[in-house]
Amino acid sequence: MKIEFTLADFDYDLPKNMIAQYPAEKREKSKLMIVNRGDRSIKIDTFENIISYLNEDNILVINETKVIPARLLGRKPTGGKIEVLLLEQVDENTWKCLVKPGRRLKVGSEIILGNILRGKIIEWGDQGERLIRFTYEGNFFSIIYKIGKVPLPPYIKREATELDAVRYQTIFADKNGSVAAPTAGLHFTEDIFKTLHEKGLETVKVNLRIGLDTFRPVTAENIEEHNMHTEYCEIPEESAKKINHARQSGKKVVAVGTTSVRTLESFAKNGLLTSGEMYTNIFIYPGYRFKIVDSMITNFHLPRSTLLMLVSAFAGYDLIVEAYQRAIAEKFRFYSYGDAMLIL
Repeated sequence: MKIEFTLADFDYDLPKNMIAQYPAEKREKSKLMIVNRGDRSIKIDTFENIISYLNEDNILVINETKVIPARLLGRKPTGGKIEVLLLEQVDENTWKCLVKPGRRLKVGSEIILGNILRGKIIEWGDQGERLIRFTYEGNFFSIIYKIGKVPLPPYIKREATELDAVRYQTIFADKNGSVAAPTAGLHFTEDIFKTLHEKGLETVKVNLRIGLDTFRPVTAENIEEHNMHTEYCEIPEESAKKINHARQSGKKVVAVGTTSVRTLESFAKNGLLTSGEMYTNIFIYPGYRFKIVDSMITNFHLPRSTLLMLVSAFAGYDLIVEAYQRAIAEKFRFYSYGDAMLIL
Protein backbone atom coordinates (compact mmCIF):
# COMPACT_ATOMS: atom_id res chain seq x y z
CA MET A 1 0.00 0.00 0.00
CA LYS A 2 1.20 3.50 -0.79
CA ILE A 3 2.32 5.65 2.12
CA GLU A 4 2.16 9.06 0.45
CA PHE A 5 -0.75 10.07 -1.75
CA THR A 6 -1.39 12.79 -4.28
CA LEU A 7 -4.67 14.00 -5.69
CA ALA A 8 -4.16 11.95 -8.86
CA ASP A 9 -4.29 8.76 -6.79
CA PHE A 10 -7.98 9.40 -6.17
CA ASP A 11 -8.98 9.96 -9.78
CA TYR A 12 -10.74 7.39 -11.92
CA ASP A 13 -12.67 7.25 -15.19
CA LEU A 14 -16.38 6.56 -14.99
CA PRO A 15 -18.68 6.19 -18.01
CA LYS A 16 -21.34 8.89 -17.78
CA ASN A 17 -24.13 6.37 -18.23
CA MET A 18 -23.18 4.83 -14.87
CA ILE A 19 -24.05 8.03 -12.96
CA ALA A 20 -27.53 7.27 -11.62
CA GLN A 21 -30.03 9.90 -12.74
CA TYR A 22 -33.00 8.34 -10.95
CA PRO A 23 -33.36 6.18 -7.85
CA ALA A 24 -33.81 2.44 -8.12
CA GLU A 25 -37.44 1.42 -8.57
CA LYS A 26 -37.41 0.16 -4.98
CA ARG A 27 -34.99 1.37 -2.31
CA GLU A 28 -33.92 -2.10 -1.23
CA LYS A 29 -33.32 -3.39 -4.77
CA SER A 30 -30.04 -1.49 -5.24
CA LYS A 31 -26.93 -3.59 -5.61
CA LEU A 32 -24.75 -4.10 -2.55
CA MET A 33 -21.01 -4.73 -2.67
CA ILE A 34 -19.56 -6.36 0.45
CA VAL A 35 -15.90 -5.49 0.94
CA ASN A 36 -14.23 -7.55 3.66
CA ARG A 37 -11.05 -5.98 5.02
CA GLY A 38 -10.12 -9.17 6.87
CA ASP A 39 -9.78 -11.55 3.94
CA ARG A 40 -9.80 -8.81 1.25
CA SER A 41 -12.76 -10.43 -0.48
CA ILE A 42 -15.35 -8.65 -2.60
CA LYS A 43 -18.87 -10.02 -2.96
CA ILE A 44 -21.92 -8.80 -4.91
CA ASP A 45 -25.40 -8.94 -3.40
CA THR A 46 -28.62 -6.92 -3.17
CA PHE A 47 -29.21 -4.33 -0.45
CA GLU A 48 -32.31 -6.08 0.89
CA ASN A 49 -29.93 -8.85 2.01
CA ILE A 50 -27.92 -6.51 4.24
CA ILE A 51 -29.76 -8.20 7.10
CA SER A 52 -27.54 -11.25 6.42
CA TYR A 53 -24.40 -9.28 7.32
CA LEU A 54 -25.63 -7.49 10.45
CA ASN A 55 -26.83 -8.92 13.78
CA GLU A 56 -27.13 -8.34 17.52
CA ASP A 57 -23.35 -7.96 17.76
CA ASN A 58 -23.62 -4.65 15.87
CA ILE A 59 -25.00 -1.22 16.69
CA LEU A 60 -26.20 0.80 13.69
CA VAL A 61 -25.62 4.57 13.62
CA ILE A 62 -27.77 6.65 11.26
CA ASN A 63 -27.77 10.35 10.35
CA GLU A 64 -31.29 11.69 10.93
CA THR A 65 -30.73 14.92 8.99
CA LYS A 66 -33.51 15.98 6.65
CA VAL A 67 -33.01 17.49 3.20
CA ILE A 68 -34.86 20.78 2.89
CA PRO A 69 -36.33 22.13 -0.38
CA ALA A 70 -33.43 24.57 -0.53
CA ARG A 71 -33.75 25.66 -4.16
CA LEU A 72 -35.90 28.79 -4.28
CA LEU A 73 -36.97 30.54 -7.48
CA GLY A 74 -37.68 34.24 -7.25
CA ARG A 75 -37.25 37.63 -8.86
CA LYS A 76 -35.78 41.05 -8.32
CA PRO A 77 -38.20 43.93 -7.64
CA THR A 78 -37.54 44.97 -11.26
CA GLY A 79 -38.71 41.56 -12.50
CA GLY A 80 -35.46 39.74 -13.34
CA LYS A 81 -35.38 36.03 -12.45
CA ILE A 82 -33.24 34.94 -9.49
CA GLU A 83 -32.41 31.50 -8.09
CA VAL A 84 -31.40 31.13 -4.45
CA LEU A 85 -29.86 27.98 -2.97
CA LEU A 86 -29.92 27.83 0.82
CA LEU A 87 -26.62 26.51 2.15
CA GLU A 88 -26.46 27.00 5.90
CA GLN A 89 -28.62 28.64 8.53
CA VAL A 90 -26.73 31.32 10.48
CA ASP A 91 -29.55 32.44 12.76
CA GLU A 92 -33.35 32.38 12.79
CA ASN A 93 -33.70 34.70 9.79
CA THR A 94 -30.28 34.61 8.09
CA TRP A 95 -28.78 32.05 5.73
CA LYS A 96 -25.63 31.57 3.70
CA CYS A 97 -26.81 31.14 0.12
CA LEU A 98 -25.70 30.82 -3.46
CA VAL A 99 -27.46 33.24 -5.79
CA LYS A 100 -27.72 32.93 -9.58
CA PRO A 101 -27.10 35.21 -11.39
CA GLY A 102 -25.34 36.86 -8.49
CA ARG A 103 -22.69 39.25 -9.75
CA ARG A 104 -25.07 42.16 -10.22
CA LEU A 105 -26.74 41.72 -6.84
CA LYS A 106 -24.93 44.01 -4.44
CA VAL A 107 -25.24 44.31 -0.68
CA GLY A 108 -28.71 45.74 -0.02
CA SER A 109 -30.32 44.09 -3.06
CA GLU A 110 -33.75 42.59 -2.43
CA ILE A 111 -35.20 39.32 -3.71
CA ILE A 112 -38.89 38.34 -3.84
CA LEU A 113 -39.57 34.61 -3.42
CA GLY A 114 -43.03 33.25 -4.03
CA ASN A 115 -44.69 36.49 -2.87
CA ILE A 116 -44.54 35.23 0.74
CA LEU A 117 -40.82 35.44 1.39
CA ARG A 118 -38.42 38.32 0.89
CA GLY A 119 -34.66 38.33 1.15
CA LYS A 120 -32.08 41.06 1.45
CA ILE A 121 -28.39 40.54 0.72
CA ILE A 122 -26.44 41.82 3.73
CA GLU A 123 -22.96 40.48 2.98
CA TRP A 124 -20.78 38.84 0.32
CA GLY A 125 -18.79 35.76 1.29
CA ASP A 126 -15.24 35.01 0.21
CA GLN A 127 -16.24 31.86 -1.71
CA GLY A 128 -19.06 33.31 -3.76
CA GLU A 129 -21.82 32.82 -1.22
CA ARG A 130 -24.18 35.56 -0.08
CA LEU A 131 -25.52 36.21 3.40
CA ILE A 132 -29.27 36.80 3.05
CA ARG A 133 -31.65 38.00 5.75
CA PHE A 134 -35.22 36.86 5.16
CA THR A 135 -38.48 38.51 6.22
CA TYR A 136 -41.71 36.53 6.35
CA GLU A 137 -44.78 35.76 8.40
CA GLY A 138 -45.16 32.38 10.04
CA ASN A 139 -42.65 29.51 10.06
CA PHE A 140 -39.68 29.71 7.67
CA PHE A 141 -39.49 25.97 7.00
CA SER A 142 -43.23 25.72 6.37
CA ILE A 143 -42.82 28.45 3.75
CA ILE A 144 -39.93 26.83 1.88
CA TYR A 145 -41.74 23.48 1.86
CA LYS A 146 -44.49 25.30 -0.06
CA ILE A 147 -42.32 27.18 -2.56
CA GLY A 148 -38.96 25.38 -2.65
CA LYS A 149 -37.59 22.51 -4.73
CA VAL A 150 -35.30 19.60 -3.84
CA PRO A 151 -31.67 20.64 -4.58
CA LEU A 152 -30.47 17.66 -6.62
CA PRO A 153 -26.69 17.21 -6.97
CA PRO A 154 -25.05 18.83 -10.00
CA TYR A 155 -24.33 15.48 -11.69
CA ILE A 156 -28.05 14.68 -11.89
CA LYS A 157 -28.88 16.38 -15.18
CA ARG A 158 -32.60 16.96 -14.83
CA GLU A 159 -35.14 18.98 -12.92
CA ALA A 160 -36.36 17.70 -9.56
CA THR A 161 -39.78 16.02 -9.54
CA GLU A 162 -42.29 14.94 -6.90
CA LEU A 163 -40.51 11.58 -6.86
CA ASP A 164 -37.35 13.26 -5.55
CA ALA A 165 -39.22 14.86 -2.67
CA VAL A 166 -39.75 11.32 -1.39
CA ARG A 167 -36.76 9.35 -2.65
CA TYR A 168 -34.00 11.94 -2.06
CA GLN A 169 -34.84 11.58 1.62
CA THR A 170 -34.15 8.75 4.06
CA ILE A 171 -37.13 7.15 5.78
CA PHE A 172 -35.65 8.21 9.13
CA ALA A 173 -35.07 11.87 8.19
CA ASP A 174 -36.22 14.06 11.07
CA LYS A 175 -34.16 17.23 11.56
CA ASN A 176 -34.27 20.01 8.96
CA GLY A 177 -31.02 21.50 7.73
CA SER A 178 -29.26 19.62 4.92
CA VAL A 179 -29.07 20.53 1.24
CA ALA A 180 -27.91 17.04 0.28
CA ALA A 181 -29.01 13.60 1.43
CA PRO A 182 -26.96 11.14 3.50
CA THR A 183 -27.18 8.82 0.53
CA ALA A 184 -26.11 5.54 2.14
CA GLY A 185 -29.32 5.72 4.16
CA LEU A 186 -31.52 6.00 1.08
CA HIS A 187 -31.50 2.20 0.62
CA PHE A 188 -33.16 1.38 3.94
CA THR A 189 -36.85 0.52 4.21
CA GLU A 190 -39.16 0.08 7.19
CA ASP A 191 -39.16 -3.68 6.57
CA ILE A 192 -35.36 -3.86 6.69
CA PHE A 193 -35.30 -1.94 9.98
CA LYS A 194 -38.03 -4.16 11.39
CA THR A 195 -36.08 -7.30 10.53
CA LEU A 196 -32.83 -5.89 11.94
CA HIS A 197 -34.54 -4.98 15.19
CA GLU A 198 -36.08 -8.46 15.39
CA LYS A 199 -32.53 -9.82 15.12
CA GLY A 200 -31.58 -7.73 18.15
CA LEU A 201 -29.67 -4.99 16.36
CA GLU A 202 -29.89 -1.59 18.05
CA THR A 203 -30.12 1.68 16.06
CA VAL A 204 -29.03 5.10 17.32
CA LYS A 205 -29.23 8.53 15.71
CA VAL A 206 -26.74 11.34 15.17
CA ASN A 207 -27.12 14.47 13.08
CA LEU A 208 -24.82 16.14 10.57
CA ARG A 209 -26.15 18.86 8.26
CA ILE A 210 -24.77 18.21 4.80
CA GLY A 211 -23.78 21.24 2.74
CA LEU A 212 -23.03 21.79 -0.92
CA ASP A 213 -19.29 21.46 -0.31
CA THR A 214 -19.76 17.70 -0.14
CA PHE A 215 -19.80 17.73 -3.97
CA ARG A 216 -16.77 19.97 -4.46
CA PRO A 217 -13.64 18.14 -5.60
CA VAL A 218 -10.30 18.55 -3.88
CA THR A 219 -7.94 20.78 -5.91
CA ALA A 220 -4.70 20.68 -3.88
CA GLU A 221 -2.24 18.22 -5.42
CA ASN A 222 -0.91 17.57 -1.92
CA ILE A 223 -4.15 16.39 -0.32
CA GLU A 224 -2.92 17.37 3.16
CA GLU A 225 -3.15 21.01 2.03
CA HIS A 226 -6.88 20.73 1.30
CA ASN A 227 -8.98 23.25 3.23
CA MET A 228 -11.83 21.13 4.59
CA HIS A 229 -15.28 22.69 4.86
CA THR A 230 -17.10 22.79 8.18
CA GLU A 231 -20.47 21.21 8.91
CA TYR A 232 -22.70 21.31 11.95
CA CYS A 233 -23.09 18.00 13.76
CA GLU A 234 -24.47 16.75 17.04
CA ILE A 235 -24.67 13.59 19.10
CA PRO A 236 -27.42 13.37 21.74
CA GLU A 237 -26.32 12.25 25.19
CA GLU A 238 -28.48 9.14 24.97
CA SER A 239 -26.88 8.12 21.66
CA ALA A 240 -23.37 8.57 23.05
CA LYS A 241 -24.23 6.46 26.10
CA LYS A 242 -25.69 3.65 23.98
CA ILE A 243 -22.72 3.58 21.61
CA ASN A 244 -20.17 3.62 24.44
CA HIS A 245 -22.02 0.83 26.25
CA ALA A 246 -22.22 -1.20 23.05
CA ARG A 247 -18.49 -0.85 22.40
CA GLN A 248 -17.64 -1.77 26.00
CA SER A 249 -19.85 -4.85 25.56
CA GLY A 250 -17.83 -5.91 22.52
CA LYS A 251 -20.31 -4.83 19.87
CA LYS A 252 -19.17 -3.36 16.55
CA VAL A 253 -20.22 0.14 15.47
CA VAL A 254 -21.68 0.20 11.94
CA ALA A 255 -21.92 3.74 10.57
CA VAL A 256 -24.49 4.38 7.84
CA GLY A 257 -22.79 6.84 5.52
CA THR A 258 -19.67 8.96 5.58
CA THR A 259 -21.58 11.69 7.43
CA SER A 260 -22.20 9.35 10.35
CA VAL A 261 -18.53 8.34 10.23
CA ARG A 262 -17.35 11.96 10.35
CA THR A 263 -19.73 12.75 13.20
CA LEU A 264 -18.64 9.78 15.30
CA GLU A 265 -14.95 10.36 14.74
CA SER A 266 -15.34 14.08 15.49
CA PHE A 267 -16.74 13.30 18.95
CA ALA A 268 -14.19 10.60 19.83
CA LYS A 269 -12.16 11.38 22.94
CA ASN A 270 -9.88 9.06 24.90
CA GLY A 271 -11.46 5.97 23.39
CA LEU A 272 -15.02 7.05 24.18
CA LEU A 273 -17.72 9.02 22.45
CA THR A 274 -18.73 12.39 23.87
CA SER A 275 -22.07 14.09 23.29
CA GLY A 276 -22.90 17.66 22.29
CA GLU A 277 -22.78 19.78 19.17
CA MET A 278 -19.99 21.33 17.11
CA TYR A 279 -18.90 22.48 13.68
CA THR A 280 -16.52 19.83 12.45
CA ASN A 281 -13.91 20.10 9.70
CA ILE A 282 -12.46 16.65 10.25
CA PHE A 283 -10.63 15.47 7.13
CA ILE A 284 -10.13 11.71 6.96
CA TYR A 285 -7.66 10.35 4.40
CA PRO A 286 -5.27 7.35 4.27
CA GLY A 287 -3.14 7.22 7.38
CA TYR A 288 -6.01 8.19 9.69
CA ARG A 289 -6.64 5.82 12.61
CA PHE A 290 -10.34 5.25 13.26
CA LYS A 291 -11.37 5.49 16.89
CA ILE A 292 -15.06 4.55 16.92
CA VAL A 293 -16.23 3.09 13.60
CA ASP A 294 -15.82 -0.64 12.92
CA SER A 295 -17.88 -1.06 9.74
CA MET A 296 -19.41 1.31 7.23
CA ILE A 297 -22.25 1.42 4.72
CA THR A 298 -21.62 3.89 1.92
CA ASN A 299 -22.35 4.70 -1.72
CA PHE A 300 -19.78 5.09 -4.51
CA HIS A 301 -18.15 8.52 -4.52
CA LEU A 302 -16.92 11.15 -6.93
CA PRO A 303 -13.31 11.11 -8.15
CA ARG A 304 -10.94 13.44 -6.29
CA SER A 305 -13.43 13.82 -3.44
CA THR A 306 -12.83 13.84 0.30
CA LEU A 307 -15.41 11.05 0.61
CA LEU A 308 -13.40 8.75 -1.65
CA MET A 309 -10.36 9.53 0.49
CA LEU A 310 -12.33 8.66 3.62
CA VAL A 311 -13.39 5.21 2.41
CA SER A 312 -9.82 4.62 1.18
CA ALA A 313 -8.59 5.39 4.68
CA PHE A 314 -11.10 2.95 6.15
CA ALA A 315 -10.80 -0.01 3.78
CA GLY A 316 -7.27 0.55 2.51
CA TYR A 317 -6.41 2.32 -0.70
CA ASP A 318 -5.60 -0.76 -2.79
CA LEU A 319 -8.77 -2.57 -1.75
CA ILE A 320 -10.94 0.42 -2.63
CA VAL A 321 -9.27 0.74 -6.04
CA GLU A 322 -10.07 -2.93 -6.65
CA ALA A 323 -13.66 -2.48 -5.41
CA TYR A 324 -14.31 0.49 -7.70
CA GLN A 325 -12.84 -1.33 -10.69
CA ARG A 326 -15.12 -4.26 -9.90
CA ALA A 327 -18.13 -1.95 -9.53
CA ILE A 328 -17.50 -0.45 -12.96
CA ALA A 329 -17.07 -3.91 -14.50
CA GLU A 330 -20.31 -5.08 -12.85
CA LYS A 331 -22.11 -1.95 -14.10
CA PHE A 332 -22.97 -0.61 -10.68
CA ARG A 333 -24.86 2.70 -10.49
CA PHE A 334 -22.77 5.50 -8.97
CA TYR A 335 -23.24 8.50 -6.67
CA SER A 336 -26.31 9.73 -4.78
CA TYR A 337 -28.98 7.55 -6.40
CA GLY A 338 -26.54 4.74 -7.02
CA ASP A 339 -25.71 1.41 -5.42
CA ALA A 340 -24.19 0.71 -2.01
CA MET A 341 -21.11 -0.78 -0.40
CA LEU A 342 -20.75 -2.46 2.99
CA ILE A 343 -17.19 -2.40 4.33
CA LEU A 344 -16.59 -5.00 7.04
